[in-house]
Amino acid sequence: MLRFFGFADGKLVEHKLGDKLLDYAISHTGWIDAQDTSDEERERLEVLLHTELPESDDVEEIESSARYFTDSSGIHVHSLFVTQSEGRMDTTTVAFILQADRLITVREQELADFRLLRMRARRGQVEVRTPRHLLLTMFEQKVENLADTIEDLHHELEVISHKVLEETDTDLESAIDDLAALEDSNGKVRLCLMDTQRSISFLQRQLRDTQAGQEIIPEVIRDIDTLMSHTTFLFDKINFLMGTTQGFINIEQNKIIKMFSIAAVVFLPPTLVASLYGMNFRVMPELDWVFGYPMAIGLMILAGVTPYWFFKRKGWM
Repeated sequence: MLRFFGFADGKLVEHKLGDKLLDYAISHTGWIDAQDTSDEERERLEVLLHTELPESDDVEEIESSARYFTDSSGIHVHSLFVTQSEGRMDTTTVAFILQADRLITVREQELADFRLLRMRARRGQVEVRTPRHLLLTMFEQKVENLADTIEDLHHELEVISHKVLEETDTDLESAIDDLAALEDSNGKVRLCLMDTQRSISFLQRQLRDTQAGQEIIPEVIRDIDTLMSHTTFLFDKINFLMGTTQGFINIEQNKIIKMFSIAAVVFLPPTLVASLYGMNFRVMPELDWVFGYPMAIGLMILAGVTPYWFFKRKGWM
């Protein structure tokens, strides 16, 4: 799928063009958004733009030389974005190619950041004048969306914290699963922030002389530093709650083991008495005694009650 955008009166405007005007659109628009393109669309883009679009394997490389570089076709930046699938967060890479008169984005799937940008563009809320300004605006919006995601994670963490630390009937094993999911999501967000930090540092060197670079980049860098500190706080709190939850589970398990241990000690003396009178010897004086059976029963009860009373007095149960 190909989407085309232009700049009109300082606003980002989406162009709805048919296949007949596709060649014109590719050559005359300020932003080309290529999402999960077909082989034919990739070939037409590469021919008309005189550049080779990156493949999926290329954009997943992690070394800086493969993610941030310049060549004859423009400035290349491969940046991670957060995506959600089946309730879990994941990351995907978007390739940006910044040329003198256009910005090209290549991605495999739909992203909330791009969907929000299109919605804002339809409402006339995206104020950009050049492809460079648009690229930095997209990174600025990306950081804002990551901040919203961190706020949501913090809210979810507060709910779990209340359940673990203040409620008495909490399913602790379920709480551990929720904390593990939050830790994974927070890690994905932090990874995107680190990648964005590297991308912005590269763009700062390339666009330091532009007005957009001087106005937007320092603010984005400050926001990233603040959000990185917040993700560190979330990591620490998640680890604290994880350790606390495991401690509560161990306490509950120890209580169960304690009760079994006390029961074993309480029933051991009566078992010993029953074992003695269960032996088959010819000479056992109590066998012919009228009160022998009641005496044995009373002795077993006394042998069980005595250790129970002792443990109760000591406060062990």
